Amino acid sequence: MDKHFLAPLFTPQAIVVLGGKPDAPGTPMAQTLATSLRAQRYNGTLSFIDTHTSGTLADLAQVKADLAIIALPANELAAALELAGRINCGAAMVLCEAVAPRLATELQRIAKRDNIHLLGPNGLGFQRPSLQLNASAAGPLAAAGPIGLVSQSGALTASILDWAHQHGVGFSTVVSLGQQPSVDMAQVLDFLASDPQTQSIVVYLEGISHARRFMSALRAAASAKPVVVLKAGRRSAGNRAALTHSGAIVGSDDVFDAALRRAGAVRVDSFVQLFSAAKCLASRYRPVGPRLALITNGGGPGVLAADWITEIGLQLGCLTPAQITELRSHVPPHAALDDLIDLSEDANASHFEQALQAAAQAPNIDGVLVVYSPKYHPNQPPRANAIAEVLGTAQRSLGKPLLACWMGEASVAEARRTLSSAGIPNFRTPEAAVGAFGNIASFYQNQLLLQQTPPPLSSLAKPDVEGARLLIDGVLAERRKVLTEMESKALLAAFHIPVTRTILARSANEAMLIASQLGYPVALKIDSPDISHKSDVQGVALNILNASAVRDTFTEMMQNVRHARPEAQINGITIQNMSNQQRGREVYIGLVTDDPFGPVIAFGAGGTMIELMNDRAMELPPLNQYLAQRLIARARVAETLGEWRGAPAVHMDALEQVLLRVSEMVCELPQLREMDINPLIVDASGALVVDARIVVDDTPPSARNYHHLAILPYPSQHEQVWPLRGGGECTVRPVHPNDASMLQQFVRDLSPESRYFRFVSSMHELPPGLLARFTLIDYDREMALVAVVREQQTDAEGALVETTRIVGVARYITNPDRTSCEFSLAVADGHSGRGLGTRLMLSIIEFAREKGLQEMVGLVLTQNPNMLKLIKNLGFTVKAYADDPDFKLVTYTL
Repeated sequence: MDKHFLAPLFTPQAIVVLGGKPDAPGTPMAQTLATSLRAQRYNGTLSFIDTHTSGTLADLAQVKADLAIIALPANELAAALELAGRINCGAAMVLCEAVAPRLATELQRIAKRDNIHLLGPNGLGFQRPSLQLNASAAGPLAAAGPIGLVSQSGALTASILDWAHQHGVGFSTVVSLGQQPSVDMAQVLDFLASDPQTQSIVVYLEGISHARRFMSALRAAASAKPVVVLKAGRRSAGNRAALTHSGAIVGSDDVFDAALRRAGAVRVDSFVQLFSAAKCLASRYRPVGPRLALITNGGGPGVLAADWITEIGLQLGCLTPAQITELRSHVPPHAALDDLIDLSEDANASHFEQALQAAAQAPNIDGVLVVYSPKYHPNQPPRANAIAEVLGTAQRSLGKPLLACWMGEASVAEARRTLSSAGIPNFRTPEAAVGAFGNIASFYQNQLLLQQTPPPLSSLAKPDVEGARLLIDGVLAERRKVLTEMESKALLAAFHIPVTRTILARSANEAMLIASQLGYPVALKIDSPDISHKSDVQGVALNILNASAVRDTFTEMMQNVRHARPEAQINGITIQNMSNQQRGREVYIGLVTDDPFGPVIAFGAGGTMIELMNDRAMELPPLNQYLAQRLIARARVAETLGEWRGAPAVHMDALEQVLLRVSEMVCELPQLREMDINPLIVDASGALVVDARIVVDDTPPSARNYHHLAILPYPSQHEQVWPLRGGGECTVRPVHPNDASMLQQFVRDLSPESRYFRFVSSMHELPPGLLARFTLIDYDREMALVAVVREQQTDAEGALVETTRIVGVARYITNPDRTSCEFSLAVADGHSGRGLGTRLMLSIIEFAREKGLQEMVGLVLTQNPNMLKLIKNLGFTVKAYADDPDFKLVTYTL
């Protein structure tokens, strides 16, 4: 169970090929496959079977293979796959073009029945250069390297491999998925995340069908190594059938961008950028910000690079005044150092070295780009390679990302080779180099988003969730989907979002009475479930100052709306106080439901011209304060929220709380489909919802499972406090990303025997990648419960300090069949015999049962009698493990 479940597919020890006659393969795909397999010596065992040749079952029983590769005509695929099941292959790959959906479904059924992991059909196969295995029709075997490539397009896979061959890019794995694969994108990402030969992952994506599964695998992969995604199909934003502004302006591609950010991955626009980003990220550059310094010997290229820095939202990193003064005596007299570091065309290798040393110490610089333009210096040797050698030496001590752009071609070819051999990403144009640093900065920012695992409900006052559900049920019972303004505001008020007081009037006299009670000035708005945008039909009137104006406005508005929309159902006109917030900014908060990512929260500038302004930023729920702050910062309207044109800064905490409350609504109310809070007026005193429109729809029950969300919230409801045998207590709760240091210390403190029992290894601590994967989980396909105790210790000054530490961990991860899971357990040596192991196991069993899993399995060393005794007492069945006599296979029916 220590091997990945896709090991038989991607690291097979033995392969059997079912492709017709070995000496004369039948289909063109089979002929290409045979050529690819024989072009190099595969490290394992390779055999061929002709399915047309008669043989006995005894003959088949002698065939031992992990992987069956099937390259036959479509009408023979099902029989060949059944043959692979008969000889107990753990994986199969089908190479056949234009397989009909019905046949593809039948192949999946056979594979599932026989426990075969099936890759294809309609793909080009895969390559594993380190194994000298080219099981593909995508062209010659790629060079070995650190990049894992997974693509949903066979044609693009072949093109990328051809491009990579010309540019010296190597791969650990190349996978062409095809359509309707049994082994899908999420499973391949999961394998690459755990593959030690893969340092970074590049993905070409055309679409996904299971958002939760995809996000789970992508987040796990991005937590372990850089992931760069190229997605096709950028569609124009907007949906003409939308019932709200949000639905009209938020496009599916915007949502995909938001999903990638939250998953910690980086998106690029071309496959050249794909490998530029992968090359930089594979260098393990980790900047702490977006400030890029430019060191150049030519003003023009430097200005081009500086312009592009501004264009893509980065910042120009600069030296401090003291550094400028110090550096000026070490560079040519015509050098300009105030913003970009232009050393002038007289600069030599020593001048570049001095500038790099200054940039390394500069607090306002997060990364360095050196742009070199070839200069002709009579009676002097060329400087391009000498300066490149300086960069190679400086990189070891720089401590910041270092990128290079050597412009020109023939005169700088040797210098580019020097840079490449030093592992310095280098580019032909300043824009490409700046864009590559932008990918590094995006990766860093997205990793911060990845670390956020907020709970569904914040620490704010508890909302009236049940009342909100009753309101929605009442609307749906009337066979309506659009809430009135009053209903929408009531729903918001149930989650403690401040709204203007709103009362519905059905006649002019009612309107005058209500306005007099509320106090002037008032606003009048048409109330109709059929009218999305009230201003378009003259359905809004503001600053009405007296009773006669209310009467006249009511009558005129009803006439105008009935004339403009005679078919619309009109409930009446709502009366509400005008907001008295001075110098308030109008913003909007929206909700859209995307297919397949589910609900998405949008934020931007509000008002009547919302579509025209097209200011929107998006985030997947759930939100916490950090995510809310980042969401606000990404919108252009954020520039107006500070002190702006004489107005004081807005109350940012109030705005963030509204976003958190909306996030709570989205998590707890899966019936929500679209929502507009527009305008939300925010000023120095707080925030107030002036208008709102909400669209709902029926949804299956079980909201507490949060099936409608692409990212599962932190399951804070599972936190429990339990007494320990012998005194004291511990808190058992799901693991959190912030637990990484505590978990590492827990592993270090285990005795060598306990570490071996848990990891079957003599390692003293968890490697960084494994530590990230153990603490940053999505709580959907896996769960880790930690037992945490509080202890008092004396610090160096003799004062008592309370600390927390992990003393036990129970974990399960769902198997590929999604009906069973594998578990593990470890307890600190000093806490054994206190009932902690039993408590953790009972909790993890209950959690797996809630998830609908049917069986829990695990491997326990035969030399671990305490663990065997514990699980027997819990009701596990213990059997011998056929693959290794040192282990016992233990199972429990949930």
